[in-house]
Amino acid sequence: MAIILDADVVIQGERGVFDLAGWCQEQSDETFAMAAVTVAELWHGVERSTGAIRAKRERYLRSLLTTLPILPYSEPTAYLHARLWAALAARGAMIGFYDVMVAATALERGWPVATFNVRHFAAVPDLRLIVPSMKSSE
Repeated sequence: MAIILDADVVIQGERGVFDLAGWCQEQSDETFAMAAVTVAELWHGVERSTGAIRAKRERYLRSLLTTLPILPYSEPTAYLHARLWAALAARGAMIGFYDVMVAATALERGWPVATFNVRHFAAVPDLRLIVPSMKSSE
C-alpha cells in the first residue's frame, strides 16, 4: 500500500509548520506518492511566488519530485473522477475540484490520502484518510 500526499500536507511541510520528512520516516512500512493534479497545484504555488520565496518553494518541490512517484490522471481515473463528481454534486456535497481528482486517484488504487483537509475529503464515500500528527519541524 502507498499513501497519497495531499497538497496541504506538502505545503505545510514547505512552510516548516509540519515535519513532512520526519512523518514519512515514522511511517517506515509505507510508501508515498502524489497525484498529478497535486503536482500542478504545487507548481502553481511556485509560479505565483517571487524572489527568495519562489526559489525556496521550487527547491522544495523539485526535491520531492525526485523522491516521490507521481500518479497519472489516466482514463480510468477520469471515469472514477466523473462518477464521484456527479455523486457529490447530486448530494449537494461538492468539494474542491482538485480534491475530487485526488480522491479519484486514491480510490482507483485503494490507497488512503494523507491530508489536513478532513472537512472536504470526509464527504467522499469509502475514501480512507490519514491525518498526520502536526509536529513542528524544529
